[in-house]
Amino acid sequence: MPASDSPLLVVGLGNPGPKYAGTRHNIGHLVLDELAGRADPMPASFSAHRRSNAEIARIRRRLPDGGERALILAKPRSYMNLSGGPVAALARFFKIDPAGIIVVHDELDLDPGVVRLKRGGGEGGHNGLRSTSKALGTRDYLRVRVGIGRPPGRMDPADYVLREPPAREREEFALAVAEAADAVEALVDLGLTGAQNRVHGR
Repeated sequence: MPASDSPLLVVGLGNPGPKYAGTRHNIGHLVLDELAGRADPMPASFSAHRRSNAEIARIRRRLPDGGERALILAKPRSYMNLSGGPVAALARFFKIDPAGIIVVHDELDLDPGVVRLKRGGGEGGHNGLRSTSKALGTRDYLRVRVGIGRPPGRMDPADYVLREPPAREREEFALAVAEAADAVEALVDLGLTGAQNRVHGR
């Protein structure tokens, strides 16, 4: 991860508009809303970034060593399969290398509510990750993988991710959003290995 005086770009993947706002595929957006709401001394708000097709909020996080880290929270306004364009544009504008990018996304291959951290690796059929890797020219960025589980029965995964969780699962879904926000903060504070030890040990 870059030196603590360099900003980090935290990207939440999702689809734009109220139709998709509470769906499983938009958990990345929801995690960024949670992080913006936690900003100290007051919540941060998102606004359109004119040089990219994204909404951003800027916050500063106090580090365990007493320093601070600037975070740029970004929600691409493109559809999921075109996420890479806004991510790459933001990285260029703010001069942030892929090592300083954290992407938060839903993960079918993890049970609901499970949060896992990694750098690089494959995209697992996730169109937002595939687009991001292509636009950045590398897979070597940090991932916060938020489990949503596999669809029941023979439901098409595409239909499953674009639905809101049923009422009986919404408390667990909200908890996963909060825990993923905790994981982002751990990455900022501790780096990948320290954050993995904290988050994966839960």
